[in-house]
Amino acid sequence: MTTSSSERGVSLGMPELPAPAYPDDVRTRLEADAREIISRYPDSRSALLPMLHLVQSEEGHVTRTGVRFCADVLGLTTAEVTAVATFYTMYRRKPSGDYQVGVCTNTLCAVMGGDAIFEELQEHLGVGNGETTDDGKVTLEHIECNAACDYAPVVMVNWEFFDNQTPDSAKRLVDDLRAGRPVSPTRGARLCTFKETARILAGFPDERPGAVEESGSAGPASLVGLRLAKGETAPARVVHPRDGGPHDEPQDRTAPQSSPAEHTSSHDAPQDTSASDPSHPAGPVAEEGE
Repeated sequence: MTTSSSERGVSLGMPELPAPAYPDDVRTRLEADAREIISRYPDSRSALLPMLHLVQSEEGHVTRTGVRFCADVLGLTTAEVTAVATFYTMYRRKPSGDYQVGVCTNTLCAVMGGDAIFEELQEHLGVGNGETTDDGKVTLEHIECNAACDYAPVVMVNWEFFDNQTPDSAKRLVDDLRAGRPVSPTRGARLCTFKETARILAGFPDERPGAVEESGSAGPASLVGLRLAKGETAPARVVHPRDGGPHDEPQDRTAPQSSPAEHTSSHDAPQDTSASDPSHPAGPVAEEGE
């Protein structure tokens, strides 16, 4: 007697059906946006990155339907589009929250407290890396580098900076996001949803009144190198030894001083992190040779 493949526990598998198309009204709207994007480039395939942001703004992540749409409009295969969409982490491949909360856990942010922030946020929100809260508001993830080491530890929400964070401030931040309370980044325009952010990244203007003007620029700590390159004299800075002993060098009172209102870096305004909290001293605790 012969047995079938299913009886032997063997799955032959079935090819995946083609992705469904967008409804006619959605496709018509997206096609108009796509034409505007493509017109910016000499070669239509160069428009793929902003096109992926465009379809992400529609559903909150890059779906198979979005991949098919990009391929159809740009004259590419779905494999070519998928290869790009899966390479860049800015493109989501599954449903996610209105607010993407990314905690930098790269070297400097980690030692300044980023690891502690990420650990406490996971426990506070009840989610793991890449997971979304039950209310669909927050997706938590660790990020290798937010390119803001001068303000470590840094958290980003929908790509906007929240500098000099602590576990407590980060928990307040996600609580405010989930409660719908207004949240302002340390620098940059006020927050919008991930879908709205994706549309802006596709190259369409931020139409919120005053949002562009309030974006600001780099903070003072980021611009020190630029000022030095221009020949400006850096203000004197006193480093306080951990043992509370006398300063190594007297402070130059004639040099320009930073205003307390300035947005200082974490190195000028220590937070309760592993590098500055007396109860969690950094570095080895044993004498050499022990």
